[in-house]
Amino acid sequence: MVVWLARGLVELGHQVSLIGPPGSRLPEARLIPVDPKAVAKRGFDVRPHLPKGTAILHAHVPFEPTDIPSLWTMHGNPTGGSYPANMVCLSADHARRLRSRTFVHNGLDQREYRFSAVKQPFDLFLGRLSSAKGWQWAVEGARRSGQSLIVAGGWRPSLRPGLKFVGEIGGDRKHDLLADTACLWMPAQWEEPFGLTLIEALTSGTPVLGTRRGSLPEIITPEVGALGDTLDDLVVARPTLAGIDPEACRARVQRHFSHLTMAEAYLAVYRHLLDTGTLPAHL
Repeated sequence: MVVWLARGLVELGHQVSLIGPPGSRLPEARLIPVDPKAVAKRGFDVRPHLPKGTAILHAHVPFEPTDIPSLWTMHGNPTGGSYPANMVCLSADHARRLRSRTFVHNGLDQREYRFSAVKQPFDLFLGRLSSAKGWQWAVEGARRSGQSLIVAGGWRPSLRPGLKFVGEIGGDRKHDLLADTACLWMPAQWEEPFGLTLIEALTSGTPVLGTRRGSLPEIITPEVGALGDTLDDLVVARPTLAGIDPEACRARVQRHFSHLTMAEAYLAVYRHLLDTGTLPAHL
């Protein structure tokens, strides 16, 4: 997300410096190499690393307050009740739960993904094999729907026909599965802060079947997928996805969840912070 945001800001005409691990590569931005272990230490002082004339500091890891206008993007579901000042969340639901004033939806660079309007006869679950991600629902739901399922993100032994575990994947293998599958199952059992896999599937032309948890209702509309509250709901909805236009899936990301729409939204947040000293209230 940091790379896509930096790229989007540069494409919109802004100069970006990226503080990151030595060896990082981002041609669009100026890289300031810093040991990640130093950044992770409590009390890390970022100020000596900031270029002269820095207008705003956008952090994605904890940092000490500075005299430079700063904001922080929270990427998870923290368990504590104390959150940093000037915190930006990833969805309206995420912000409501964390009592934040502001959210910006994630976005991705669609050029990094393969689109396909022609689908293969299998469904896909992509994510950690944890109960929160609902992979068991995907397995059972695909079985009850009569669909073959590939599970990517972990490995389990299975002798069941139509069920294949492929372990952790990335790169071209991941992009090919997202483009070729007929449906991405995302039956989240927790309040998903955003769910990058959702828009990765949509930009690949693939509809999504998921639960109404966390951010999912903000991302998945009837034009690009279906949502339900129970496993029975998902099984009933699965056949309806055959009528979804892959082009509509990709277009939704183009309009709402590209790296440029994300960068534009953050620019609005930056300007409000610079003008008023506070983040805008979206809720």
